[in-house]
Amino acid sequence: MPPKKLLDQYRDTLRAKHYSRRTEETYLKWVRQYIRFHKMRHPREMGGPEISAFITHLAVEKHVAASTQNQALSAVLFLYRSVLNLPLDETTLQFVRPSKPKRVPTVLSKSEAKAVLDKMDGIYRIMGQLMYGSGLRLMECVRLRVKDLDFANRQIIVREGKGEDDRVTPFPDSLLEPLRLHLKSVKAIHEKDLHSGHGAVYLPYALSAKYPNANREFAWQYVFPAADLSVDPASGITRRHHLHENNLQKAVKQAAKLAKIDKPVSPHTFRHSFATHLLQNGYDIRTVQELLGHKDVKTTMIYTHVLQRGGLAVKSPLDP
Repeated sequence: MPPKKLLDQYRDTLRAKHYSRRTEETYLKWVRQYIRFHKMRHPREMGGPEISAFITHLAVEKHVAASTQNQALSAVLFLYRSVLNLPLDETTLQFVRPSKPKRVPTVLSKSEAKAVLDKMDGIYRIMGQLMYGSGLRLMECVRLRVKDLDFANRQIIVREGKGEDDRVTPFPDSLLEPLRLHLKSVKAIHEKDLHSGHGAVYLPYALSAKYPNANREFAWQYVFPAADLSVDPASGITRRHHLHENNLQKAVKQAAKLAKIDKPVSPHTFRHSFATHLLQNGYDIRTVQELLGHKDVKTTMIYTHVLQRGGLAVKSPLDP
């Protein structure tokens, strides 16, 4: 049997280490660009100088952001460390690194958040309310499973969030009944899928092998299933995936436009607003950090700017 191609080995290693499908595709894209940049030379023939040249090219000629440059570097380093098992002396990596600017997040006021949500309909309204009311990221929202809605304890369990950590976040009281009603329609869809010979949802890692019947249980189904069945590109199985995140993004942008909000509004704006409004309501920074799933409190500190009155709490001399 011929050995696997390098990129196939790369993909297999990413999956063995439980990287997300989105990260997998992004990392593969950067490795392809790295190889093409060096005229299709095999990475084994290259090392620190070639990596530095590629990363500098991204900064100087492609003008990528610092975060994008770091992402590309991580993808290439993963190739050498985890796939080729080649040691790299990182002190030899000398490349132009663009400065990472300090950004203040876009935050909606409580009235603006309500105005945007009021312009959303149906399932997208519930999803918007969850992101604002529970601080969910976009993909955390679309990937929610039925079993992770804890109605009894009024909490939502976010599984494998950023960094693959689980966390618990509040379940808004106002969404208890709407979600109960929604899950009835989800269950009807699932039962129809089972009757037609489908209904086996995707399970992460090797859970399908460990629990062979779990993928057909209602508890494991997505809270926000797609409208149609589709073929899973990884397994070739026809199944019902979750709603595509692009649909939710479009719904939020359209609602902000209808609400005449003159700010760049995206689903993540709801998460920013969730954190900001909790701080305004007197919750301490460590509590907000835990609810957001931030590893470092410095990440959460970006929201404290709203607690200040103007720049550094300075009163403008124009005001009496």
